[in-house]
Amino acid sequence: MINSFIPVSKEDMNNRGWDQLDFLFVSGDAYVDHPSFGPAILCRLLESKGYKIGLIAQPDWHSTTDFLKLGKPRLGVFISAGNLDSMLNKFTAAKRFRSSDNYSPGGKAGLRPERASLVYCTRVREAFKNIPIILGGIEASLRRFAHYDYWSNRVRRSIMIDSRADLVVYGMGEKQVVEIAEQLAYGLDVSEIHSVHGTCYAVRSLDELWDYTLLPSFDQVSTNKADFAAAFKIQYEEQDPIRGKTLVQQHGPVYVVQNPPAASLSTAEMDAIYDLPYTRTYHPSYERWGGVPALNEVKFSLVSHRGCFGSCSFCAIVSHQGRIIQSRSKESLLKEAKAITELPDFKGYIHDVGGPTANFRLPACSHQVERGTCKGKQCLFPAPCSELRTSHDAYLELLRELRSLPKVKKVFIRSGIRYDYLLASQEKEFLYELCQYHVSGQLKVAPEHVSPKVTGLMGKPGKGVYLAFKNAFDQMNRSIGKEQYLVPYFMSSHPGSGLKEAIELAEFLRDTRCQPEQVQDFIPTPGSLSTCMYYTGLNPLTGEEIYVATNPHEKRLQRALLQYRDPKNYSLVYEALEKAGRTDLIGFGPNCFIRPRRGSAQSGARTFDKQQSSEKLPESIEKRNSFPKKENKGKFNKKKNARKLQKRRIR
Repeated sequence: MINSFIPVSKEDMNNRGWDQLDFLFVSGDAYVDHPSFGPAILCRLLESKGYKIGLIAQPDWHSTTDFLKLGKPRLGVFISAGNLDSMLNKFTAAKRFRSSDNYSPGGKAGLRPERASLVYCTRVREAFKNIPIILGGIEASLRRFAHYDYWSNRVRRSIMIDSRADLVVYGMGEKQVVEIAEQLAYGLDVSEIHSVHGTCYAVRSLDELWDYTLLPSFDQVSTNKADFAAAFKIQYEEQDPIRGKTLVQQHGPVYVVQNPPAASLSTAEMDAIYDLPYTRTYHPSYERWGGVPALNEVKFSLVSHRGCFGSCSFCAIVSHQGRIIQSRSKESLLKEAKAITELPDFKGYIHDVGGPTANFRLPACSHQVERGTCKGKQCLFPAPCSELRTSHDAYLELLRELRSLPKVKKVFIRSGIRYDYLLASQEKEFLYELCQYHVSGQLKVAPEHVSPKVTGLMGKPGKGVYLAFKNAFDQMNRSIGKEQYLVPYFMSSHPGSGLKEAIELAEFLRDTRCQPEQVQDFIPTPGSLSTCMYYTGLNPLTGEEIYVATNPHEKRLQRALLQYRDPKNYSLVYEALEKAGRTDLIGFGPNCFIRPRRGSAQSGARTFDKQQSSEKLPESIEKRNSFPKKENKGKFNKKKNARKLQKRRIR
């Protein structure tokens, strides 16, 4: 039955009357049959093309036993580490183990190996010997050339070489997977499949190539940071399905060849993919674990498009999905929304309608469809392009029809608004409807930083643009009588940010009365422009040198500054301010971050100033800065201990 789950056992295969699979799919994620999960999309797509496909989710990688449970497939094995890079999934920015994994049953950590793509390829090769292995997913996609690996702090070879896969699929993968399957089914040997766009392969001779760009070799980029930056610039600028070139990088006696990116999906193709018969839930075998947490975020959400022309430097979406927006039709989205409203646990709320950036509904300009993206130029940075289409009409029309559906109480937008794009439209209608209908008290936005030096390297708009949007947002909410707030996200230790820039951001947070509960410490993941900056200390697009905080302790100092009000950060903030020569921010004034240590010069100065100055501190500051007396503290502790003792007796 095509509307049941993809087979995960021999019993499932027998129920379908299958003796052998055509293809096996190995995934590092738990099996969730929902279109927000790549393995589910690709398996359903191959199934719709008539192939017998089975799925092994999160196999035990310590032996080949799990990999053999569905038998040897007839045509090949597809492998993905999962929706999230396995190293990012396992480690924090400080390289500490994460305590949970949202893509595993019950959120349990440790069900996939480090560098899962490499481990799975090794086990499949052991299990089936000479079987075509096609490796894909975001982990492989962003490691297709020699790349800097933050976790080992060195340049690693292309995953094409280390995995010994026959092909590496980069990008979203639908077109590539179908074309590869067709060529294998036709009888071509996998070593002959070299023409599929959006794939990489390895050869020992370049005789068959006639038009390509040669990157600095692995030996060059692993020993010379300027060569690494030069190689990255070429990769970054050729990431376009229309004008992108074939790229080649030598690894010893072998050449890694990257074909140009796959063509963008048409609206009809996108609609067909999201119209496949997903069950829209996790496999029932996970019921005893309480399901898979990652589903909770997307179960009642709609993916309206792919791609992003925002091109933030720290984001790898440009290298994976590309800059050209690929949208679904309004009819397809409404059809899916109606299906969501029929789910038994639907409560009337659609949680999100968007993609990498919610309000990018259409390609940035009409030229992109014919000529591709502009080489060496961005659509929004340093200022919106004169050719940029800024109308939000299509997105507004979609939102209006979604919220008018029966059973729908509210439609939220949670995937992020690019506010510089919204301001460029100069349309108050979208901002009005956003505040009136699509915000639930708080709207998340991502200014990331305020120092011009840092935002310039991030490819983000400056502080003035954020403040202009904040002012417009606040005015709109006052006019409609709502009390709603912006929740800005900020990043610490991005290339270009030293203690001076971190303090500049902290002062901004103080002045705007913002107290971020969470701060994202920059993580140099493969494939992003910022990661190249982090490793090389260079902006690969301009060649300029950049300061980079690579010392773990300095990174902790920068992060602590952004949460200087947290008592546990006191010592780090004190150290940071001393190192930066900003002890003026240690004291009792309204602009100070922290109070001085007892017995310090600043503490004594406060006593003298209070006695000599006729100007009294504001009552709120006086109360905040006053120290409790020892005898009062002792009495308080006695009462506290008495209450604890009483509670124990009650128990």
